[in-house]
Amino acid sequence: MRHKPMLLRIWPLILLILVQAACTVVFVADIASYFLQQGWTAFVNPASLPEIAATLGLTLGLGFEAVVLQRMMVQQARMQHSLSVASGALADVMTGHFESWGLTQTEQDVASFTIKGFSIAEIAGLRGSAEGTIKTHLNAIYRKSGVTGRAQLVSVLVEDLLQMPLLVEGQETAARRALVG
Repeated sequence: MRHKPMLLRIWPLILLILVQAACTVVFVADIASYFLQQGWTAFVNPASLPEIAATLGLTLGLGFEAVVLQRMMVQQARMQHSLSVASGALADVMTGHFESWGLTQTEQDVASFTIKGFSIAEIAGLRGSAEGTIKTHLNAIYRKSGVTGRAQLVSVLVEDLLQMPLLVEGQETAARRALVG
């Protein structure tokens, strides 16, 4: 499943913040003009206190939303980075196993589709092959890898992936710099 870019997913929140910012500007301008007309007595006038309180609340809410949005974006970037590291690590694990098992390029393609969860019929359609041909390739993959089926094939790769560190020394620092910078 492909995800939408971050901006497309958060545009409603950005729009809300912009509307609140516009309202805040209007309220602050109104209070400023009232203050210029009335002087410091504007702040002790009971009629102006609700507007001052509303403006203060709106301003604080706007600041809070901006901070939360920024934190969400940083967290999203971290999660995307972790996912890309994990995806790269899985690809490395798969390639290593495929080579050690001596799979042909066709068998590697079929194994990759199988690991991604495609059915035999879907793999056949993607490769322009007959289902029987895909089944033959799968039998060769299972034989060469020493597993009995799809679940064991996936579990061999996941086990190796879980035993690997996702970030080696130095990559973590570089990843943090990339997120901050």
